[in-house]
Amino acid sequence: MDSSETREEESGSKDSNETNRLLPIPSPPSSTEDDEEVAFDSREKILIVDADSASTLNVDGDQVPPFSWKKLWLFTGPGFLMSIAFLDPGNLEGDLQSGAVAGYSLLWLLMWATVMGLLIQLLSARVGVATGRHLAELCREEYPNWARFVLWFMAEVALIGADIQEVIGSAIAIQILSHGVLPLWAGVIITALDCFIFLFLENYGVRKLEAVFAVLIATMALSFAWMFGDTQPSGKELLVGVLVPRLSSKTIRQAVGVVGCVIMPHNVFLHSALVQSRNIDPKKKGHVQEALNYYSIESSVALLVSFMINLFLTTVFAKGFYGTKQANSIGLVNAGQYLQEKYGGGYLPILYIWGIGLLAAGQSSTITGTYAGQFIMGGFLNLPMKKWLRALITRSCAIVPTMIVALIFNTSEASLDILNEWLNVLQSIQIPFALIPLLTLVSKEQVMGVFRIGPVLEVSRQLL
Repeated sequence: MDSSETREEESGSKDSNETNRLLPIPSPPSSTEDDEEVAFDSREKILIVDADSASTLNVDGDQVPPFSWKKLWLFTGPGFLMSIAFLDPGNLEGDLQSGAVAGYSLLWLLMWATVMGLLIQLLSARVGVATGRHLAELCREEYPNWARFVLWFMAEVALIGADIQEVIGSAIAIQILSHGVLPLWAGVIITALDCFIFLFLENYGVRKLEAVFAVLIATMALSFAWMFGDTQPSGKELLVGVLVPRLSSKTIRQAVGVVGCVIMPHNVFLHSALVQSRNIDPKKKGHVQEALNYYSIESSVALLVSFMINLFLTTVFAKGFYGTKQANSIGLVNAGQYLQEKYGGGYLPILYIWGIGLLAAGQSSTITGTYAGQFIMGGFLNLPMKKWLRALITRSCAIVPTMIVALIFNTSEASLDILNEWLNVLQSIQIPFALIPLLTLVSKEQVMGVFRIGPVLEVSRQLL
């Protein structure tokens, strides 16, 4: 080889290296990815590139690149998938019972529970982005075996409890929209098939899956906003309910349910995995901070939307049923019929608007439940298996107890609503088993490096 060829190769290599610094591309799967479970393979991750600002990126990655609307769009997705857990049928049950039993008085709690949920989810995203590992994987690595299995068991219990509500909610919606032709157990079977829909969508990439969830969230927003417009709740009482904290002994159970149905334990594990769907190098501090900034904006917008949807629903039932004889008996099963009797039909009967919104909530949350179950099982147990098999196992763990519930409570509306209410309380009990590991790990410098939490959150962790 002569000297001219050598110079050309060196020049080409130098240009290639410079290009790779400016426009990082996913690396091929490493041996670690083959040996251990990971949230997303390298080929599945979304490449974050802003061609307009690529020339301004610093080579060492220590500085945060300038804000870009295009990049914000590329980072948009995980927060909205996470927000589904704030809109599942368990939340709708908590909303309508809160409104019917407590009127507008617990709206302040709904708002602050959502704010607290946002802070928790931002910490979850922080763990995932800064370490390149999701919370279940970190628990497996950082805790002894007995603690790891206890945390895994509690996460599965919380997930199954949430899944029962989600599947039953979808089944109730199917029953409403089919004019009662399909019984509850048939709706459960139909909803169980959503794991195959999930696997089908996942094959087309994360962005397609995120787009489907955006449509479902929009469906919920339009349905419940329509109901809000039809019923016209009091704006003055709404504002007082949001701004003035009130709590009585008669509404304690509803208050606990509001917190439990807004802050979902399995969602903490889910969000730390979803943020890894973007190709971020944890070794480049500037790019990690950039991702955290965009995820903070996206998650805040997503939970603002979820708060508005929950607010619509709570105020609808506060306006229609607070102080009435139906207040203590209303639930997911009979809510549509009560709304129909109270507000009538019109061009589009409110019963079917309720059914469409409930179906969107149930279907979206059961699919994200399947997603969360895969990450929880894979992270804690590190059992290499095909995605379809993991999804089938995850779905079966929820469907079997749900089918039993559907058969037992098929003719007992009151008992089913009481069960849903206590499942919300169960979520409240399970919160520490996700929150304590999260706060412990996010405060460890050995795990987080320079991205460990500050002194204020450290004090909160020590209090827990």
